[in-house]
Amino acid sequence: MLDNLTGLFLLVILLAGFGFPTDFAISALVPGTALGVLVGDLAFVYFAFRLAKQTGRNDVTAMPLGLDTPSVFGITLFILGPSFRQGVDGLGLTVDAAAYRTWSIGIWCIVMSGIVKLLMAPATNWVRRVVPRAGLLGSLAAIALVLISFLPLSEILGHPLPGLVALAIVLTTLIARVPFPGRVPGTLAALIVAGCLYYLLCGLGIDGYHFPQMSPIDWFPTRWMQTWSGGWLSAWPDALPYLPIALPFAIATVVGGIDCTESAAAAGDVYDTPTVIGVEAIATLIAGLSGGVIQTTPYIGHPAYKAMGGRAGYTLGTALVIGSAGLVGYFTLLNDIIPKPAVLPILVFIGLEITAQSFSATPKRHYAAIGLACLPALAALVLNVAGRILSDSALRESGITLDQLDAVFQEQYLAITMLGSGFILTSLLWAWGLAASIDRNLRVAGTVFFVCSLFTLVGLMHSPLDGNRLFLPFGPSHWGEIVLSDQYRSKVFEFAVGYAVVGVMLLIWRRWLPVGVHSDVSTDACPHDSAVSTPRCTTEP
Repeated sequence: MLDNLTGLFLLVILLAGFGFPTDFAISALVPGTALGVLVGDLAFVYFAFRLAKQTGRNDVTAMPLGLDTPSVFGITLFILGPSFRQGVDGLGLTVDAAAYRTWSIGIWCIVMSGIVKLLMAPATNWVRRVVPRAGLLGSLAAIALVLISFLPLSEILGHPLPGLVALAIVLTTLIARVPFPGRVPGTLAALIVAGCLYYLLCGLGIDGYHFPQMSPIDWFPTRWMQTWSGGWLSAWPDALPYLPIALPFAIATVVGGIDCTESAAAAGDVYDTPTVIGVEAIATLIAGLSGGVIQTTPYIGHPAYKAMGGRAGYTLGTALVIGSAGLVGYFTLLNDIIPKPAVLPILVFIGLEITAQSFSATPKRHYAAIGLACLPALAALVLNVAGRILSDSALRESGITLDQLDAVFQEQYLAITMLGSGFILTSLLWAWGLAASIDRNLRVAGTVFFVCSLFTLVGLMHSPLDGNRLFLPFGPSHWGEIVLSDQYRSKVFEFAVGYAVVGVMLLIWRRWLPVGVHSDVSTDACPHDSAVSTPRCTTEP
């Protein structure tokens, strides 16, 4: 429940950093997002009770479902925030009009994510066989380590006394597995102890600490229901360039859902994998069609929940609290009174746990591929910070723009921009290519880099345009901005040709390998031994 509340808090906090109106976010974006959690958790509670009845067991544990934390960061920082600023700064829209445009784009991204997950549900095992885990989990580890764990530190360390105490409690109880006195759950202990410290400092009048100003509560908000009129459908052209950012998050949750199902089976609760993925897909679709902007996903850690005593109905509390907080409207109250330094350390834990699981679920020989996947995410982090500096009102009012800065800096900034653009796909494909090379499967590696070349030519990767927009490499001038301008064409083509040359080189290189060294079968398709992280049928020399 606290994980989900933190995700909702973060959605509002990150959007506020872009100037997005908080009251709009709480009344339009939060209810539908919370509804997706409500529907998904109720469905998983039902399936748990059904499994308990079928098996005659009373120790069946329900699979938990909640907001996908990587998506909270990815969708907010790379879709919602930039599209809002584009509406205000680039299109000259009013704040309210830009917020509605951004909301429509977010709805499209989540609806399409739900559709993709629904289509993938019957083929979940095929996806796992084709793409190595280093590719699927490498991009997830990049988001977890670089964004989820790092970005909250600015808020946590902005109030270091309660922030460090909360962080220490969370990491000691959840990572080091040291029980808190009285066996109070670590997240709850962090909230109580650090929250009391925060309000004590407020009462002492310490600089930087202030009692919250209570916002008016919009009980039973109705703005989110406007989505049912279908006005967001006209925003498809605006949403299309952002789909390459959103859809990889959907694919990642499908892989995560497969892992969660296997983890539950290992703990004794056997759920049908396509059904699990189908539930999260439908929950995501319902959230999107109701104005939600963050997708849902099963949460990993089933054996731990069972060991702590969780049974068929334990996720019911999450469903009711999160759903009612968004739909009834008291999320505004929670957002005001819960100190952020007391709950944001949960995100640091989530990021570290996802990173650790990405490595532990990946063959050891592919660790370098996961590390490689983190580099494009670092570029996205740099762009996030630099973009806020360059868009600061003080610089704009003084007339300072990027074009007036040093030429060397402009060249480096363009390179980082292109590396960070579409970084989810870049991370996935880079890690896939390197993992295939490690397995001596240079034919697959070469093919992957040919795909990189094609994706670059249309902006799915390395788009130099604002908002990571897609483009066509050629076309008549009357097609407008969809055609790549001459300013960027040479750099984009150099990227694309570079990938193509790498692909050709690897295919030729394969023919020079000694007989019996190269492999045309991905080792990740081999059966895995549950006790170890490497396949039993490795083809490494």
